[in-house]
Amino acid sequence: MLTTLLIAVLSFVTIAGLGFVFVGGGDSSDRALKRAQAFVKTDADRPRVARQSKGDKADDRRKQILTQLKEAERKERKARVTLQARLRQAGLALQVRTFWIISGVIGVVVFLPALLLGKGPLVAAGLGFAAAFGLPRWVVGFIAARRVKRFTEEFANAVDIIVRGIKSGLPVHDCLKIIGKECTAPLGPEFQRVVENLGMGLTMEQSLEKLYDRMPTPELRFFAIVMSIQSKTGGNLAEALGNLSVVLRSRKLMREKIKALSSEATASAGIIGSMPPGVMMIVSITTPSYMALMFTDPRGQMMLMGGALWMSIGIFVMKRMISFKI
Repeated sequence: MLTTLLIAVLSFVTIAGLGFVFVGGGDSSDRALKRAQAFVKTDADRPRVARQSKGDKADDRRKQILTQLKEAERKERKARVTLQARLRQAGLALQVRTFWIISGVIGVVVFLPALLLGKGPLVAAGLGFAAAFGLPRWVVGFIAARRVKRFTEEFANAVDIIVRGIKSGLPVHDCLKIIGKECTAPLGPEFQRVVENLGMGLTMEQSLEKLYDRMPTPELRFFAIVMSIQSKTGGNLAEALGNLSVVLRSRKLMREKIKALSSEATASAGIIGSMPPGVMMIVSITTPSYMALMFTDPRGQMMLMGGALWMSIGIFVMKRMISFKI
């Protein structure tokens, strides 16, 4: 019995040894080879993974910029149609209620003299309506457009001041102070308000957002996006703002080139738009009796209103044709 058990154990050990030699002997070497291949593959794929990670970050940054640009365009369209926004852009410290009161007073001042001079109630009402709703809004729009244009023309110089300040070791806050003190209006006072908002505890993004509400220009939105992204992701701010300065000056050059190319169309639109009222004024001065019937007869008044309507539509169409958005 003991001999049989011993033979069985020896047979099991022999078979197990032979199986280990012929089958399992290569396991550790295969495992080591696989581990080495895994290390080699990891080392080889590391640049590719790094490139993919870098590409993913660039794509995320690009998507973030596109999202912010779309949001900025939506806000800019909304800011154009808001009267309170137009008053802020014009730099006028007026409330909307005060503006409408002034507009109503202007309309009454124009309506009463026209009615007393015998122009007819319809013509007087038309003149009063144009003076109340057209003239004040046109004045505010003209002041706002001129102010925004002056801000845009000097904005690239302000970005250059920030770039030189950062390269010389100054913080961004001190660069903004320099812009607020050295630059002319409206650029200097607007950046001074940004510095004051930062001093009150607002973040840079919030301060620039308030500045964009007062100056809804694409150039300022580019600047705000660069500052926001650099504050979140880091990087060379001077290089990013330097590239932005080049883009802003290229946009300005393109704007001037388009203005030069479209100057002929602008002059033609001005001449065509001013000819009908100019001829009417000349005829009214030279032969008043010839034009008086247009103002006294109801049919003439209706014709004048129709002509004014069609002239307004034509001027609007020509304005849209010669206006280019950059």
